[in-house]
Amino acid sequence: MTLTRTRSPVERVRVHISGAVQGVGFRPFIYRIAHELRLAGWVGNSSEGIVIELEGPRAAIESMCDRIHRERPSPAEIHSIQFEPAIATGERGFHIAPSLGGKPTALVQPDLATCPDCAREILDPANRRYRYPFTCCTACGPRFSIVAALPYDRANTTMARFEMCPACRAEYKDPADRRFHAQANACPACGPHIELWDAAGNVIASHEGALRLAARAIGEGRIVALKGLGGFQLLCDARNGDTLASLRHRKRREARPFAVMMPAIGDAARACLVSPEEARLLASPEAPIVLMRRAEGGFIHEAVAPGVPDVGVMLPTTPLHHLLMAELGFPIVATSGNQKDEPICTDERAALTRLAGMADLFLVHNRPILNPVDDSVARVVDGHVQLLRRARGFAPLPVGPLLNPPARRAVLAVGAQQKNTVALAAGEYIFISQHLGDLQSAETLDAFNHAIHHLENLFDAKHESLARDLHPDYLSSVHCLNSTAPVLGVQHHHAHVLAAMAEHDLAGPVLGVAWDGSGLGTDGTIWGGEFLRVDRRGFERLAWLRPFALIGGEAAVREPRRAALGLILELTNPERFEPDLLELFSARELSIFKKMAAGKLNSPFTSSAGRLFDGVAALAGLPPRVSYEGQAALALEAAVLGVNAPAYPFECVDAAIDWRPMIESVLDDRRAGATVAAISARFHATMIEMVIDVARRAGLDDVVLCGGCFQNRVLLEGAISRLRHEQFRPWWPRLVPPNDGGIALGQAAAALWSER
Repeated sequence: MTLTRTRSPVERVRVHISGAVQGVGFRPFIYRIAHELRLAGWVGNSSEGIVIELEGPRAAIESMCDRIHRERPSPAEIHSIQFEPAIATGERGFHIAPSLGGKPTALVQPDLATCPDCAREILDPANRRYRYPFTCCTACGPRFSIVAALPYDRANTTMARFEMCPACRAEYKDPADRRFHAQANACPACGPHIELWDAAGNVIASHEGALRLAARAIGEGRIVALKGLGGFQLLCDARNGDTLASLRHRKRREARPFAVMMPAIGDAARACLVSPEEARLLASPEAPIVLMRRAEGGFIHEAVAPGVPDVGVMLPTTPLHHLLMAELGFPIVATSGNQKDEPICTDERAALTRLAGMADLFLVHNRPILNPVDDSVARVVDGHVQLLRRARGFAPLPVGPLLNPPARRAVLAVGAQQKNTVALAAGEYIFISQHLGDLQSAETLDAFNHAIHHLENLFDAKHESLARDLHPDYLSSVHCLNSTAPVLGVQHHHAHVLAAMAEHDLAGPVLGVAWDGSGLGTDGTIWGGEFLRVDRRGFERLAWLRPFALIGGEAAVREPRRAALGLILELTNPERFEPDLLELFSARELSIFKKMAAGKLNSPFTSSAGRLFDGVAALAGLPPRVSYEGQAALALEAAVLGVNAPAYPFECVDAAIDWRPMIESVLDDRRAGATVAAISARFHATMIEMVIDVARRAGLDDVVLCGGCFQNRVLLEGAISRLRHEQFRPWWPRLVPPNDGGIALGQAAAALWSER
């Protein structure tokens, strides 16, 4: 902090604060400290952040600035504080000024889970907000899901339609109250309310009656669609196998794990092995779904997460959830309210159609959701939080350090086809949208276009250039076809590495280990098991997994046996393993698929690490067919369960990592009666040693581990440990997902760095 010294006993200074400082009680915080220090002046929201004018003794002003850093509200993030001298006016008193205009560059806070104070109030019969489902204050509640424009004032949110009653208005104006300038402030007399509808949209009950009947229905084994903070969730009893089977049938979700909401942290500790770091993450203001190891004898049904050792757990995130869980007292499934391949539903009338046949009842409310926001998914790796889905609690905060120098022009990065997010680089920040989903339906494309439109409007930054994936058929790439702005194509795995580099502010060169399902390479082939030398100028492909035929193309994603056949056909003597293949295929199927591979008929060659995992899973004895991408790899990971085993052999031929010795050993082990656990442990050890081998040959100290395969905890933690042991510095995505949810950040970084 540098203040200009004057001879006057009274000074005046203007302070500009940028960062995530709106919607978190920052102005009331400044107001209270200014009064304590008897400083004059004012504080106000601006489109850039917070502006303060302070007048008084220099010592008091310096004390104020020091306390801003030390005592700021916990959700706030300060990125910069700038000072400029002003002329003392003799002003007396300190006040909150009306918001200032200007070009929006302030940060929008994400939606935050119910704070402890509000959670206590809604359960206190003496409090006027007793059992009110929309209780919030400056420390919690809706933000991004309801804001239309900056600055973050009530008039710019979907709460504008609810006029505050005299009691709420008094709190809003009282500097001593924690609801002082809380933009979503409301109570039963003036705020939103809930209703319970039947499947036809008829109102069954409202207010308290709606809550109690919804809880009773869940307890009786029915499925309730709840309109939450950022969209609908489907709720049911997590202990009831029949109800879970019904939900899976209705949602066409055969095996993919469901998330579970627990009444309290103690319940989570009964169901899972909860570390101190995981407990803090569960109870944090962001309150994501946290992936944790299931405990032996836990009280949630196996059908919640069949065949995997981890379960996704969350605590109540809104007052409505708190009240519902207080009524129930047992864990419930809380999964996204959407059809397969569609985004989360946000409108209650649309939900009657989009969720028809899924939900028996609809617990809705009349506060509009402007921006759909799903639940974030996170885990703790090496003591650090890692996001696997970035949404509620995190979006749309920027990721990475401030851009220096600022972006010369706004760049829109449109992301990938799956797990899509978009990113907007403007000024000093790269803003990343919430998780949007796979671009496979008209509804998801609408959400994609809305996210772009909203980010650009919110920050008044119409894009002047675009960045996209090299694959021309991704619908995100198709979006760029008619653009008059310059478009930069960014190779998929290069973007994976750049995302981690941008997050950690790495200039490179680094060794990027980018392993995933697939991505179009610069040579027109399908990549997926890549070792790239990357700096801010570009990349070089140093090594890759030996390619093999993906028989049937995309069909192999749901049939790991096809990947297994592609691996065996690459062996020196594939006929030796014909009996093993007849365990996976009929003789007729095997004949057809071998002809497809030989004729290169819908059987592209790929270096995909993800499909290598699938093929090994099938060869090890796991199911040859799956219901969702990654299921085979999850089962292979689950089989390890702490087993330690030596790596299989492999070879490095020029730049190709030859896995054929490993596959032959897997087949020999299988014939000798080795367990799936033993084979899986050796396979994971081998993949980790491949990373170490290339790292030694590349001679680069910094190694970035990224791509969807590094959602595998055994692989990631094992690679981190081995790299450190070998004196390398491992890096991995944390605040952006390692999967395709981070691609947009990497694309934006490529566009920005290409201009410098």
